[in-house]
Amino acid sequence: MTDRSLSASRDFAVVGTDTGVGKTVVTAGLVGWLRDDGVDARAIKPCQTGHPPDDDAEFVGDACGDPAAATCLRRLEPALAPAVAARQANADLGYERIRDGCRDALEAASIGVVEGIGGLRVPLSDGREVVDLIADLELPALVVARSGLGTLNHSALTVEALERRGIEVHGIVLNEYEGADVAERTNPSVLASMTERPVWTLAPISTDRPGTVPAAVEDALDPDVFPH
Repeated sequence: MTDRSLSASRDFAVVGTDTGVGKTVVTAGLVGWLRDDGVDARAIKPCQTGHPPDDDAEFVGDACGDPAAATCLRRLEPALAPAVAARQANADLGYERIRDGCRDALEAASIGVVEGIGGLRVPLSDGREVVDLIADLELPALVVARSGLGTLNHSALTVEALERRGIEVHGIVLNEYEGADVAERTNPSVLASMTERPVWTLAPISTDRPGTVPAAVEDALDPDVFPH
């Protein structure tokens, strides 16, 4: 563990290898950790699909005990990629509006954390994808991935795609890590060797009580998980 002031952290993105890998839990934990340390950190969700019931920004707000801890720029009902959901809902979802909205939200926070939508190549709008947004915002990326069999390929390809776009990859969080089998136990060291990036593991965290998430993430990880 490195003794670092969290206030020296910088804006970053939490991206995933896929949907359902735990980006929101990690985002909520890290934003809550920063706020508990006195930093005005805020999560930024560029677009929420499947709403209702899905609302990642609301979960982060609940985890932090403050709705102002997270903002969502646009909510769409169809549970699809944003570009597809917008077509289905006959809604106008412009890429420049998303990008500029993220920039404004980052400017308004001491530390902003942009949470991705699904994986990197999920279509956002106007032919642009999640990876385009992270590149345009010039944010370092923390990758969230599954812990078990298959994660080596998905995680390494995600890191490669980010690097190809000139995006700094800060590290990888293997979520819901239990060390249940040989694949899971060896994945952290193998993935670190493959990507030459730090790999952290995060045990399963119950989301039934969102307010417990930040403390659980802080207990499991160390301050090096924050880009500086």
